[in-house]
Amino acid sequence: MIKLTKRQEEILQIVKREGPISGKEIADKLSLKRATLRPDLAILTMAGNLEARTKVGYTYKEGASAEPFMTISEQFVREYKGHPVVVRSSSSVYDAIVQIFLKDVGAIYVVNDASHLVGVISRKDLLRASMGTQDLRDIPVNVIMTRMPNIITITLEDTLHTAAKRMIEHHIDSLPVVQEINKESHTYKVVGRITKTTIAKAYMELSKRYTV
Repeated sequence: MIKLTKRQEEILQIVKREGPISGKEIADKLSLKRATLRPDLAILTMAGNLEARTKVGYTYKEGASAEPFMTISEQFVREYKGHPVVVRSSSSVYDAIVQIFLKDVGAIYVVNDASHLVGVISRKDLLRASMGTQDLRDIPVNVIMTRMPNIITITLEDTLHTAAKRMIEHHIDSLPVVQEINKESHTYKVVGRITKTTIAKAYMELSKRYTV
C-alpha cells in the first residue's frame, strides 16, 4: 500500500476541515507555492481521497478507497508502454511534421544512427518552426528539438505511478521509455513511450474491479 507523505496528510486534513477550498488557499495555509502542491493534489485526486471541481475547489471524499491507485503503483511501465514514434537526427522538420500527424501523437523522439535518443520534438515545437518563412524541408530537426540531457525519461522497471508523477511534475504529456546504455554520457535506447492517456486508461481499467 502507498503511504501518504506528511504534506499529503496535511493537505487532507485541511480539505477535510475547510473544504471546499482552492489549491491556492491550501498552498497559502502551508506557506508554499501552488505549483509545489500540484503533484500532491493530483495524486490525492487520482487516489480518490479528494474531488476537484472547477470554480468550487477541492472537497474531501469520506471513506474513499485508494485501492485502484495503489494497484497502479504496482503496475510496471514495461506492461503498458506503447510503440515509440521516432525520426533520425538527419531528418527535416517537414519529415517530423508528417510523422507526428500520420501517427497522431503529441511528441516524437529523435535518434542518431546508433538508435540512441538525442532529442524530443513536440507539436508546439513544430508549430513554432512552421511559422517562419524558411522551407521546412531545409530545417534539420536538431535545430528545434529538446536535447539530452534535458529530456525527462522513464524506464521499463519504473511503475505507472512514477510515470504519472514525473509527467505532472514536469508538465509534459508523454515520456520516452528508455534502456540505459551509458549513464555518464546520457546514452539511452528508446524502447517505448508512456502518455497521460496510457495512465488514464490503466487507471480506469484497474478501477473497474472496485466499482460496485
